[in-house]
Amino acid sequence: MDPVGLQLGNKNLWSCLVRLLTKDPEWLNAKMKFFLPNTDLDSRNETLDPEQRVILQLNKLHVQGSDTWQSFIHCVCMQLEVPLDLEVLLLSTFGYDDGFTSQLGAEGKSQPESQLHHGLKRPHQSCGSSPRRKQCKKQQLELAKKYLQLLRTSAQQRYRSQIPGSGQPHAFHQVYVPPILRRATASLDTPEGAIMGDVKVEDGADVSISDLFNTRVNKGPRVTVLLGKAGMGKTTLAHRLCQKWAEGHLNCFQALFLFEFRQLNLITRFLTPSELLFDLYLSPESDHDTVFQYLEKNADQVLLIFDGLDEALQPMGPDGPGPVLTLFSHLCNGTLLPGCRVMATSRPGKLPACLPAEAAMVHMLGFDGPRVEEYVNHFFSAQPSREGALVELQTNGRLRSLCAVPALCQVACLCLHHLLPDHAPGQSVALLPNMTQLYMQMVLALSPPGHLPTSSLLDLGEVALRGLETGKVIFYAKDIAPPLIAFGATHSLLTSFCVCTGPGHQQTGYAFTHLSLQEFLAALHLMASPKVNKDTLTQYVTLHSRWVQRTKARLGLSDHLPTFLAGLASCTCRPFLSHLAQGNEDCVGAKQAAVVQVLKKLATRKLTGPKVVELCHCVDETQEPELASLTAQSLPYQLPFHNFPLTCTDLATLTNILEHREAPIHLDFDGCPLEPHCPEALVGCGQIENLSFKSRKCGDAFAEALSRSLPTMGRLQMLGLAGSKITARGISHLVKALPLCPQLKEVSFRDNQLSDQVVLNIVEVLPHLPRLRKLDLSSNSICVSTLLCLARVAVTCPTVRMLQAREADLIFLLSPPTETTAELQRAPDLQESDGQRKGAQSRSLTLRLQKCQLQVHDAEALIALLQEGPHLEEVDLSGNQLEDEGCRLMAEAASQLHIARKLDLSNNGLSVAGVHCVLRAVSACWTLAELHISLQHKTVIFMFAQEPEEQKGPQERAAFLDSLMLQMPSELPLSSRRMRLTHCGLQEKHLEQLCKALGGSCHLGHLHLDFSGNALGDEGAARLAQLLPGLGALQSLNLSENGLSLDAVLGLVRCFSTLQWLFRLDISFESQHILLRGDKTSRDMWATGSLPDFPAAAKFLGFRQRCIPRSLCLSECPLEPPSLTRLCATLKDCPGPLELQLSCEFLSDQSLETLLDCLPQLPQLSLLQLSQTGLSPKSPFLLANTLSLCPRVKKVDLRSLHHATLHFRSNEEEEGVCCGLSANLLGDSGLRCLLECLPQVPISGLLDLSHNSISQESALYLLETLPSCPRVREASVNLGSEQSFRIHFSREDQAGKTLRLSECSFRPEHVSRLATGLSKSLQLTELTLTQCCLGQKQLAILLSLVGRPAGLFSLRVQEPWADRARVLSLLEVCAQASGSVTEISISETQQQLCVQLEFPRQEENPEAVALRLAHCDLGAHHSLLVGQLMETCARLQQLSLSQVNLCEDDDASSLLLQSLLLSLSELKTFRLTSSCVSTEGLAHLASGLGHCHHLEELDLSNNQFDEEGTKALMRALEGKWMLKRLDLSHLLLNSSTLALLTHRLSQMTCLQSLRLNRNSIGDVGCCHLSEALRAATSLEELDLSHNQIGDAGVQHLATILPGLPELRKIELGCNALGDPTALGLAQELPQHLRVLHLPFSHLGPGGALSLAQALDGSPHLEEISLAENNLAGGVLRFCMELPLLRQIDLVSCKIDNQTAKLLTSSFTSCPALEVILLSWNLLGDEAAAELAQVLPQMGRLKRVDLEKNQITALGAWLLAEGLAQGSSIQVIRLWNNPIPCDMAQHLKSQEPRLDFAFFDNQPQAPWGT
Repeated sequence: MDPVGLQLGNKNLWSCLVRLLTKDPEWLNAKMKFFLPNTDLDSRNETLDPEQRVILQLNKLHVQGSDTWQSFIHCVCMQLEVPLDLEVLLLSTFGYDDGFTSQLGAEGKSQPESQLHHGLKRPHQSCGSSPRRKQCKKQQLELAKKYLQLLRTSAQQRYRSQIPGSGQPHAFHQVYVPPILRRATASLDTPEGAIMGDVKVEDGADVSISDLFNTRVNKGPRVTVLLGKAGMGKTTLAHRLCQKWAEGHLNCFQALFLFEFRQLNLITRFLTPSELLFDLYLSPESDHDTVFQYLEKNADQVLLIFDGLDEALQPMGPDGPGPVLTLFSHLCNGTLLPGCRVMATSRPGKLPACLPAEAAMVHMLGFDGPRVEEYVNHFFSAQPSREGALVELQTNGRLRSLCAVPALCQVACLCLHHLLPDHAPGQSVALLPNMTQLYMQMVLALSPPGHLPTSSLLDLGEVALRGLETGKVIFYAKDIAPPLIAFGATHSLLTSFCVCTGPGHQQTGYAFTHLSLQEFLAALHLMASPKVNKDTLTQYVTLHSRWVQRTKARLGLSDHLPTFLAGLASCTCRPFLSHLAQGNEDCVGAKQAAVVQVLKKLATRKLTGPKVVELCHCVDETQEPELASLTAQSLPYQLPFHNFPLTCTDLATLTNILEHREAPIHLDFDGCPLEPHCPEALVGCGQIENLSFKSRKCGDAFAEALSRSLPTMGRLQMLGLAGSKITARGISHLVKALPLCPQLKEVSFRDNQLSDQVVLNIVEVLPHLPRLRKLDLSSNSICVSTLLCLARVAVTCPTVRMLQAREADLIFLLSPPTETTAELQRAPDLQESDGQRKGAQSRSLTLRLQKCQLQVHDAEALIALLQEGPHLEEVDLSGNQLEDEGCRLMAEAASQLHIARKLDLSNNGLSVAGVHCVLRAVSACWTLAELHISLQHKTVIFMFAQEPEEQKGPQERAAFLDSLMLQMPSELPLSSRRMRLTHCGLQEKHLEQLCKALGGSCHLGHLHLDFSGNALGDEGAARLAQLLPGLGALQSLNLSENGLSLDAVLGLVRCFSTLQWLFRLDISFESQHILLRGDKTSRDMWATGSLPDFPAAAKFLGFRQRCIPRSLCLSECPLEPPSLTRLCATLKDCPGPLELQLSCEFLSDQSLETLLDCLPQLPQLSLLQLSQTGLSPKSPFLLANTLSLCPRVKKVDLRSLHHATLHFRSNEEEEGVCCGLSANLLGDSGLRCLLECLPQVPISGLLDLSHNSISQESALYLLETLPSCPRVREASVNLGSEQSFRIHFSREDQAGKTLRLSECSFRPEHVSRLATGLSKSLQLTELTLTQCCLGQKQLAILLSLVGRPAGLFSLRVQEPWADRARVLSLLEVCAQASGSVTEISISETQQQLCVQLEFPRQEENPEAVALRLAHCDLGAHHSLLVGQLMETCARLQQLSLSQVNLCEDDDASSLLLQSLLLSLSELKTFRLTSSCVSTEGLAHLASGLGHCHHLEELDLSNNQFDEEGTKALMRALEGKWMLKRLDLSHLLLNSSTLALLTHRLSQMTCLQSLRLNRNSIGDVGCCHLSEALRAATSLEELDLSHNQIGDAGVQHLATILPGLPELRKIELGCNALGDPTALGLAQELPQHLRVLHLPFSHLGPGGALSLAQALDGSPHLEEISLAENNLAGGVLRFCMELPLLRQIDLVSCKIDNQTAKLLTSSFTSCPALEVILLSWNLLGDEAAAELAQVLPQMGRLKRVDLEKNQITALGAWLLAEGLAQGSSIQVIRLWNNPIPCDMAQHLKSQEPRLDFAFFDNQPQAPWGT
């Protein structure tokens, strides 16, 4: 009996246990390794008796403590076949903690380490404290060799063959297949390089384990980082390296140390390298310092492996990184143990900054297909199920993709080993559909048959979850209950190892066999445990981005937890979970539904690429079709994946989700490390429309896999493969696959370093891709010969429309023909023949070969090639080496190559001598529109226009619009030829040869010539002036920047006399800008065919030519008296009219006098403008003196001392002088002085003094000055933002004057001065005060203070308070007037009160006033007010109330008005419109009106009275026989009220105007009304519009018209007349008719024609309106003159161009016409041309409305030209015509009177003009 057995006190039980374990020594050895991973199983123990060995091992286990001993006993009972009675005794005696075992455990723990069995580890002290002993070199070497042998022996024992568990295949612990390893082509430049996965891995560069380290001296990086996702086998590979070294395969390293960061993280103190190696790994037997010195000396043969760098903690405190990372950093940087090799494994993510930039990066990419098969073969070696497992993998694509992860491949094999014997073949598709169910089946496989340990699984899951939450992956015995440790060991769920945190500090640690297993068990606990509710569960369903934040210390541990939760939410997992939850299926179902609901919310959010992948994994795990459909439909149309690693499993999962999507999608993989076989996961994904890859990882293997997938993507339209390492082999696979994708529209092979032959192979597929629009081959170096071959392909391939090559760019653009789906499915050779049948000439090709090193011989080859090809849109050969000869050849060939737009030969080495050759070469090219040569800027560009026979249809209009747009900078139309020879160094000696070369171009059209930026000088300018007549009629000549002197510049003025085409000469002397221009609108544009040939337009332009003034603009020039004298002498011979614009820095008084003295010698001068020219203070007097010196001056406009304009009248114009002094600094004092001089100034027009910084003083002084200025007619002052001050004069003394003051902000003290001025200005008859801050009190004071001896005076006040004041208060203000009030007008909405006073005031008899007041039922205050009004308004003749409310004061206002009306014996006009009056108030008003027997005008329109009130008003008409004007519009007249009205009308024999608009009269009412009007023989105006009158009513009305001889105006619009009625009406129209309005009267062409014939030649007709009638096809024409016609309204009459021709010709017969309304018709450019022709002949026309027609920019331009002929038109409305916005803006900038806006923005003409 051993001591332990004695201590146990149970000999029999101990003996039974020893005998039991002696039967299975291998099992006991395995458990020793599990519970005591650092224990040495020395071979010396094998000589002992088996029972002694077992007893020795049991002693080692027992001394570890009660926790370890209890866990071991549980394993014995669970894994071995123990008799039931023995199991009960073992568990009851050893399975639970008691005092005895605790004491024994404590005793065991107290034993010193020296008492342990002699093994490899020996007691030692740290190296730092070991005394250094002197030894000879040989002894040191022996010690080091002994330690190295000890190190290797320890590793050999650690990696001995593992013992399989019960029921597991032997290969379960032995299988190792190396995963795919790929070395990056570049080292890690930055630590963040691994974060985003931005590595350039070369395809095919597989790395074997032996190739991981380059051991050549000073070659390769010292630090290697092995990156791989979870499950890729990083830890396995690290241990594999240790095993290989122990077996002697890595002979380059004498020592190898393996550390795990999950253990190192437990170190809290800083370590030295010797402490790391000896205290934490393996200690030497003696003399630590000597051994470490040897390792340090031979550090290049030492390999340190650190596993799990991503798990390293990184404290972010002020102390910097933790102790372990600090040591790791020093090792990597060579600070410690310099020269040693370091390898670290990590998941892709944020890596510590301590990694050096040159660290080698190796990616673990898992298994490909062959490796999966190899692993399965090894796993199932010599087992009958091997073939079945391989078949399952081949038939189950999802399982095969999962096996790409080595960890999952091991799990899958374990599950297949468990499932295959009991299930039929093919069941893996249903049983192993995803990763979650793989782990679920693994748990079932590891559990005893028919028994699932539910409570143990949930408890272990709780431990796993707690570890994930706290970031814990290492557990101790105190963290896990012994039964759970035994359960985990039994089912291979836990591993154990020795955790050493320092010398003498060792304990056993436990971890889950894999992190993913820990996550799966945690997910099981969350889903099945009753301790977890739904709310807690959903907090774990999150998406973890693979982009780790920079601030995050390390990667999370729960990468797959949400995926497992989603997988467990599948309905397939519900029975398994319900069993774990002990049958609580409702709770499990609720949790599953909660997880699915969270995923639905996540599916609808906008996610980054990594989170999209994570979401797809989760959704795919759920196996929920509805959720997958929602996710697929919610994905964005553009789905980018940038800079994070993706596996084949990721893409397979994405493909599975996309299968549920209907809409197409674009996938973009940029910088994502991808495995070569990844494209295979996209096979059959028909939703992909765009697919692009950009990564140096993609190579031939990737291309081969992609070529197999492409034909299966039926909707793929764009394929991109850029920045790869693909070679000819990979391209060959793609070239074969592309023709199988006829739906492709874009293909890109950018930046792939393809060779010339490969590029040529690619373009061979162009004819086989019928829908291709773009092929991008940029950044692939090719030679010139290959480029010419590509050009031949572009010429011969019928679908290519552009080839663009510029340095690295190489792009084909194609225009595929429209073909049906059936055609696309035909064979490629048939498609090619179809394209050939269409012919190459049906397309237009653009060829851009820029900076391609082309030479002369290449140009010859290119010309021969292009002559056989299609029409060319553009040829760009800029940046090559053609030189003079090559440019000449291309210029000569230009006319034969049919280039439609542009030929660019810039930067090709052209010289001055070559310029002449190029000019001669293009002289016969009819289509050349512009040639621009600038040798300094290396520019040679030819622009072409369409050939004349091709200019048809809409192209004419489009070309013209382009020409108008190009006129913006220079006003030069594109249709003429331009020759721009700028900055070429041309001198006088070159001119003659150049002009000869240009002579051939002049006969081809008008020429724009540009010689700017050359060196012509004065001699060149003089010589050119001699040569210009020989060049014909130029359109423009630019001589800017040629170094001309002032004499040479002034000499160019003579060209006005020698060159008939010259109309404008612009000279800026200092900036050397000199431009000679002809007519800016190209007078011969019609003849050259650039515009449609409208006959009216041609005639119009011919007339225009004779009216265009010539203009000389001379700026930045020193204008001294001699220069001005010479200038004027030169201008004497210039034909007129002439406009002279001068600008200089300062013009002296002497120079100004010289200029003004010469004015009488220039009779053709129409305008003299001095702009931006400094003038002296004396200049205004000199300019004013011209009014007497030069009688032709009609206006002097002096805006400031920098701007003055003199306008001259022609001999036919009447005399009249205007003066402008606006925008000066006169101020109040200067204005006062000027106003004092007004009586002596001979002004007969307008004096404008606006913007002169004046105040109320100037306004008041103007009022006070008016009596001394008898010729002042009108004056206006606005002191608001407008700042205007204008005075209008007449030629004769003016009796009545008008003054308007706006925004003057008068204060109370100004009122008396204002009244005084009004009292003295006896000739002032009207004053308007607009927003001058006068309240009711100040207004009453003003009215009371104004007094005059005799005459009338009107005061109009507009103030904001007027719309709030009641009628009573406004009448109270009027009652304060000092004169007799003759008129009162109140409008609340217009905020206006108008009062007319008569002086002197006539007093009324007080007794009569008192008598009338006695009959008024008013209060005391109102009675007093009525008394004042009766006294003040005794002479009142007009009372107007508009938009007033007489209901708001309980009818007090109507009572007051009744009382007032009773006293107004002279009242002639009463108006009450658009107002609110009660029925009782109407009765009061009717009563008052009944006593107004002298009433001549009554206006009650636009009111809403009830029937009772209307009848009361009708009764008030009784006895109004003197009434002349009656307006009852908008009153509802029923039969009874209409009867009353007709009865009263029959008595009104003096009636002159009757307006009954919108009264619903109808035919019957019209008949009665007509009869009542027979007696109104004085009737002049009749308005019955909008009354529902038909044929019967109008016919009856027509019968009475002959009896109304004075009728001047008839309005019958919006009634149903019809053509027959119109004919009858036309026959009865009065002879003196002036206005006829018949809009919307159902008239047709016949009715309109009959009316036109009846009115033709009418001497009195002023207005006619036939708007909104159908005149289509009818010809409305007046043959005879209509001398007084002012307005014609034909809006919306369907008038087209043909009808408009005769109509516009009629306008010339209407000399007084002012307004033409033709909007909403069908007028086009032809009508606009006709109208533009007559505009200059219509001297009084003010407005033309052409809105909503079909006029284009051409028509608008013609109208603008018509306006330029001096027309008086103020606006032409062109809104909503088909004119582009930019064109409209340009036209409006040229002619402001063209209005394209919706609202009428055209300012009204100034009043008084």
